[in-house]
Amino acid sequence: MSKSLKRVIRALADLGLPAPMEVEAQTRTAQEAADALGVALDQIGKSIILRGTDTGQVYLFLTAGGQRVDTDRAAVLAGEPLDRADAQAIREATGFAIGGVSPIGHVRPTPTWMDRRLLDFSVIWCAAGTPRHNFPADPAVLSTAIGAQVADFASTNEKM
Repeated sequence: MSKSLKRVIRALADLGLPAPMEVEAQTRTAQEAADALGVALDQIGKSIILRGTDTGQVYLFLTAGGQRVDTDRAAVLAGEPLDRADAQAIREATGFAIGGVSPIGHVRPTPTWMDRRLLDFSVIWCAAGTPRHNFPADPAVLSTAIGAQVADFASTNEKM
């Protein structure tokens, strides 16, 4: 079992959230995850990591699978201009590789926002540290558990 998965399992247990499940198919993208789990695309909580261009701080925007982060709207929330974080910055800040970034179990605290669209569902699914592990969560419970601010920062875009 990978260190990333162990960290997520421990964080889920600490927060009283359900354990992750492993699927046979890759779930690196929101569409792959939705297909593998048999749920709607927007039921996938997609962890998008952006980096402040002024400070280098990384920020997590947990977005519905069929949405994309509007970087201008996200920048207002973060208080600085934002760019996509590169793979190294993501791994250093979260402890996860792209394709398995979980909204919990980060190696360092990460300011987090949750797409309001996710609250339209009773259950969402998020990556659990690997491209084959995902966990279910009530989005309202998850937002509280991870200290995410619910906000409007996304727009519809099936390709992401």
